[in-house]
Amino acid sequence: MDSFFNLFDPSCDSCHNGNTIDSLAHHDYCLPPEPQAGNIEYKLKIVNPSKQRFEHLVTQMKWRLREGQGEAIYEIGVEDNGVLTGLSNNDMKDSLQTLKQMAVKLGATTTTLRERILDNGRCVTEVLVRKVPDDQDNIEIRIAVLGNADAGKSTLLGVLTQGSLDNGRGKARLNMFRHLHEIQSGRTSSISHEILGFNSEGTPVNYSYSELMTAEEICDASTKLVTFLDLAGHKKYIHTTIQGLSGYSPHHAMLVISSAAGAVGMTREHLTIATALNVPFFIVITKIDLVDSCKTLESLETLLKCVGSRRVPLLVKNLDDVITAGANQLKGNVVPIFCVSSVNGEGLDLLLKFLHVLPPGVSAKECDRLEQESPEFQVDENFRAGDVGQVLGGLLVKGILAEGNQMQVGPLKDGTFKPVTIKSIQRNRVPCRMVRAGQSAAICLEDSPESIRNGMVLLSRDVKASGSLFFQASVSVIYHETVICPGFESTVHIGNIRQTAVIIAIFESSYLQVNERKSVLFKFKNCPEHVRVGQRLLFRSGMSKGAGEITQFKERNNRTSFLLRR
Repeated sequence: MDSFFNLFDPSCDSCHNGNTIDSLAHHDYCLPPEPQAGNIEYKLKIVNPSKQRFEHLVTQMKWRLREGQGEAIYEIGVEDNGVLTGLSNNDMKDSLQTLKQMAVKLGATTTTLRERILDNGRCVTEVLVRKVPDDQDNIEIRIAVLGNADAGKSTLLGVLTQGSLDNGRGKARLNMFRHLHEIQSGRTSSISHEILGFNSEGTPVNYSYSELMTAEEICDASTKLVTFLDLAGHKKYIHTTIQGLSGYSPHHAMLVISSAAGAVGMTREHLTIATALNVPFFIVITKIDLVDSCKTLESLETLLKCVGSRRVPLLVKNLDDVITAGANQLKGNVVPIFCVSSVNGEGLDLLLKFLHVLPPGVSAKECDRLEQESPEFQVDENFRAGDVGQVLGGLLVKGILAEGNQMQVGPLKDGTFKPVTIKSIQRNRVPCRMVRAGQSAAICLEDSPESIRNGMVLLSRDVKASGSLFFQASVSVIYHETVICPGFESTVHIGNIRQTAVIIAIFESSYLQVNERKSVLFKFKNCPEHVRVGQRLLFRSGMSKGAGEITQFKERNNRTSFLLRR
């Protein structure tokens, strides 16, 4: 959707039309014409509509909500051509009341995002309408948290999810760690999942929302749920970080930079990986209570130019900047920057408001298409829990899974799949009966084989599945000191897959160098994997790294078709 930069920008007069009616002669504000598709709707005035007109407006709102995955933006006092005419106070009050009645009819809620008084004395209001889809408990987005070690990632998440400020010595981060050595060193080495909810009024719902709040109660009280993936920042755990970005398919990435240290260490590496995987990102500068953020802000412009072209930094200073940043987050050319302190709380209110308005990353049509396909669940974690049995944690990339479904898991060492049955499902630590495409979950299996490993998949038994040892991909090299030739070995990340692979052949050439895109034949070194055409891949060896997309694969050990199709 086109953003609404001009709504609260007094300097914008490029859209003024001199032939408009006299009432517009007092101001020069306008928006782009109303988009036909998407979740944004313009309404000049909705006062005392007839019953037939009211039903039409409700149907229209239902369509806009569907386009926005449960969220719609209404601009009240705006004509269809984008001209901001405005309304009197009484008409605006009545229009907002009608809008609320429309939302109630659909079981939705309304939240006023911002208001503006025009030069003619009339007002324009922007309203967020939110409705949790009937087949979901809440609207969910996933955010990967990136940044160098000691940038304050876990501390920031602790403050956001626990609802209490840090004491300056790392108290807030203790609840984020999963292992004893993480508590002792203060460094995250695994992938930690934390949740933050928002109710229908936009109020944060965390563990301090009420006394003895649990994860289940947070989910029940929230209409929107943000799942944070706290990833490791130290160079030693870079493969774990890449696995979190690649395997869990986050909708957004939050890059945390310390104001005291600046964009150092793994910051540039993480940003390059997020860009290569096409993950929209925003930046949070922490520890501004210790050091002024001016120098860090100056260095960010250079950093953003290095990781991609036309990256425009947007320093968020007020609520208007928050709305503008949220509307443009999925475009990729605008990078919101927040300056916060986890000790005194400065800037946290703007960050929370941004998380509240942050849009989901998948369109309604794409979501429906994925749910119609045969289920595929990627295994990112696996463990045995006492008498419960085998538990798999991961992401359902397509289809729908329910308790009792007959599935198959693999590929095993020989490339085959073994039949299993889904015993129970949990999401966000809460039992549930069903999980849909794009949702992460923990699944307990019956009759599970002993040789389950991370990187496997759960598929329907109706699918004829087999592992692939060879695959072909169109790749480009992001960085390498010399040239890459056949025989080059690297760690390949494809979704939840992480395995060493060797380049068997480079088609149309004998080598591959930086900024070149060529077709390459890979072979997994250890065991077959389940891959699909169109999957994004990232390969890395030391400082060398590249990205690409799978174009074809061959099951088991047969590679004849590749050699014939150079």
